[in-house]
Amino acid sequence: MKPATAAKKLGVYLEATPAEFREGSVSRAELNALQADPPQWLTDLRRDGPHPRPVVAAKLGVSIAGLARGGVTEPLTTEQIETLKRERPEWLERERATQAEVRKEAARIKQRDAERAQRGD
Repeated sequence: MKPATAAKKLGVYLEATPAEFREGSVSRAELNALQADPPQWLTDLRRDGPHPRPVVAAKLGVSIAGLARGGVTEPLTTEQIETLKRERPEWLERERATQAEVRKEAARIKQRDAERAQRGD
């Protein structure tokens, strides 16, 4: 598979990976080996970053679109993410509230659909 696909599956920012990873291809067996026994560079990237947007969004509790609305367009390190969590800028609080509402609505719909399925609607 392409390095970008492998990086996505590993949850790391491609541009921060070693050159030999970015320039080659990754077999399914190699990907499984990286997941089962990550080398030091992978462990360090997962711990310290820079992290890709999906990971940043998850760590902050917002959507990827929420990151963009907040002006976060670049990968962030773990330290930068922790700083945002401590500082709690207004956009982050707003986006977290929005994400909470989205999850609440998704749970409501799931419950409604389960009740309908149980009734046989």
